[in-house]
Amino acid sequence: QVELVESGGGLVQAGDSLRLACTISGRSVSESAVGWYRQAPGKERQFLAHVNYNGGTTFHANFVKGRFTISRDNAKNTVYLQMNSLNPDDTAIYYCAARRWYGMSDASEYTYWGQGTQVTVAS
Repeated sequence: QVELVESGGGLVQAGDSLRLACTISGRSVSESAVGWYRQAPGKERQFLAHVNYNGGTTFHANFVKGRFTISRDNAKNTVYLQMNSLNPDDTAIYYCAARRWYGMSDASEYTYWGQGTQVTVAS
């Protein structure tokens, strides 16, 4: 069993940065890969990035490369999503999800999900 809690969302201005955090707890933390997703109103859930269980491998969706960076600090049981140069199109609820060992882009591959954190970017 793994539990995830997202934090760090909020209201920012276009061009600003935010760092989201996904804190992981439970029996299988050290075995958990984590993915970040987002969902805007009326739109499908969108994959952003994933990191494997030890932080050795990361993968980012093409449309966020150069702006968003995923990382993890296993000493703190936390996975981060650094988001730079935010624009209003980045407004969405951001979710982290966990599965064993290696990350995937397909959301259906993840077993555990957090409750989400709202990011709103004003123009």
